[in-house]
Amino acid sequence: MQIVSYNVNGIRSAIGKGLLTWMEQRKADVYCFQETKAHSNQVDTSLFELFGYNHYWFSAQKKGYSGVAIFSKHKPDHVEFGFGDKKFDEEGRIIRADFGDTSIISVYIPSGTSGEERQAFKMKWLDFFNEYIDTLKTKKSNLIICGDYNICHQPIDIHDPVGNKNSSGFLPEERQWLSGFLESGFVDSFRRFHPEPHQYSWWTFRHNARAQNKGWRIDYCLVHEKITERLLDSGIHQDIVHSDHCPVWVEI
Repeated sequence: MQIVSYNVNGIRSAIGKGLLTWMEQRKADVYCFQETKAHSNQVDTSLFELFGYNHYWFSAQKKGYSGVAIFSKHKPDHVEFGFGDKKFDEEGRIIRADFGDTSIISVYIPSGTSGEERQAFKMKWLDFFNEYIDTLKTKKSNLIICGDYNICHQPIDIHDPVGNKNSSGFLPEERQWLSGFLESGFVDSFRRFHPEPHQYSWWTFRHNARAQNKGWRIDYCLVHEKITERLLDSGIHQDIVHSDHCPVWVEI
């Protein structure tokens, strides 16, 4: 099973930039999308169905904002939309699909870049997410959590760790949270296979950052340690340009 995770920064925009053609060529079993910025009735979903994908959307209440989705070749046994908590679900940030004994999550963790209020919300969200996953693990331990975490974990994951030491996404408390989350029983699948530097998944649209590879690795496929023996490979498609992010993937 090949799973691709991709913050498309607006799925309608990405479709206009060739997303469908790339998906047809890539032929992943599962796509976890983030920041869809659309409801399913705003997209011609028949195009995805033509390629054989079942599709499940959990969109934000606010139009043109946030949103996650899972597209899969095989129909899931069950799909869970949101946390079941209204105050966290209105932004459309998590969806889970169960395939046999394996559960795949598409998650879009909030950014704190717009100011102190959103940064505080992000930290509160992270604490809630941690508790949610801890509870979920007691029922669904074979978890693969893919998405935009909006956190660079280590200095190797960001082009300028010194200059960004006080930037949201690389703050000590965020990095500490991600370390603790991994220690609770998850593996960063990409780093399991790729210890090399200069591997990023997001670049600002400003300052010609992508051409200069001045990026951040904030998109992950985290795999529960109970199924790490099933890991075959993981990677980043840095050459794919439909968004300010690029797709990341894992194969089990």
